[in-house]
Formats: sequence, structure tokens, C-alpha cells
Amino acid sequence: MKLLLHICCAPCAAYPWQWFSERKFQVRGLFFNPNIHPYQEYQRRMQSLLDFQKQSGLPLICRDEYGLQEFVRQTAFREQERCRLCYHWRLQVSAVVARRGKFDAFSTTLLYSKFQKHKLIREIAESLARQEGIPFYYQDFRKGWKEGIALSRRMGLYRQQYCGCIYSEQERYAPRRTKLVREFPA
Repeated sequence: MKLLLHICCAPCAAYPWQWFSERKFQVRGLFFNPNIHPYQEYQRRMQSLLDFQKQSGLPLICRDEYGLQEFVRQTAFREQERCRLCYHWRLQVSAVVARRGKFDAFSTTLLYSKFQKHKLIREIAESLARQEGIPFYYQDFRKGWKEGIALSRRMGLYRQQYCGCIYSEQERYAPRRTKLVREFPA
């Protein structure tokens, strides 16, 4: 089977790439993640995926589009729906690329992370598959979570600490307590 695999980041690609390779799929990766911010984080993740490509031999398509403005336009005042909007955007592009590239199906490494909204990803991808006329290949890769972490560490891949968007960065790093107003003497 010729499969287009949307890749959110190199560490999340390690286990699914291994899984598909063991089953003799013809996989090509697609990096399209305009949700990743700030720019230096986007660059780190892109470079990490290129490092992964060199080590693994995974053929890769990179849509190198830093999409801060469009991401903010899509999510502003809809922050509670940001994951749905983000998944839809990335998976829709994946489905279109897969159809135009005459792939047999598409899938995503988002299905590897235990921190992603797995049921929502599957629902969106299956809906887009019907809409775009290209099958979505579903596989729950979370069972390989520990194996994927070990593999990405052995490969020396950059391991990020948040999903990628500015909202997830805030959730990861901002203090969780209410800040008090502080006064500073002159």
C-alpha cells in the first residue's frame, strides 16, 4: 500500500514509521504543521524531522509554511475549538496531497501521542477521507508510546515539551496559579 503519513514531529514519527516499515507499506511522510509556534520552535522541529529522515530513509514532502497569521485567524476567539480547527487544517491538506499524489490512503502520526484527542482526530480524518475521496488508514499507535520514546532518544531527536501551538506552549510553561499584582517602589 502506498501511504501518505502526515507527520507532526520526528519523535512521534519514529514508532509509526517502524510499524509501517515492518508491514512493507510504501510510506512517504508529509510535514505540514503551520500550528507550531514560535518560529524558532518550528525550525527546530523541521530540522529534527530532517535528521530523522537522514537516519531512517523515510521519503519526505515538506510544506515549509510558517503559518502564524493564518493559525491566529482560524483560532482567535475560538480557543476552545483550537485542536479541532488545527487537526482539520492539517489533515485536510494531507488528504488533498494524498489524493493528488495518487496514494492509496493517508494517515497521521497524531495517532501516536497519548496527549492528542485521538477520537476527534479519527472522526475528522474519516470525514475528510469521504470528502476528498481518499481512504484514511486508522491505526492506534499509542501502544508503542514507550518504544517510540526510546527509539527517538536513541536517534538523538529533539523532543519538544508541548504540542506546538501558542496555546499549548502557554499551558505547558505559564504558572498555573493566579498572579497577584505586584508593586515596585520608585
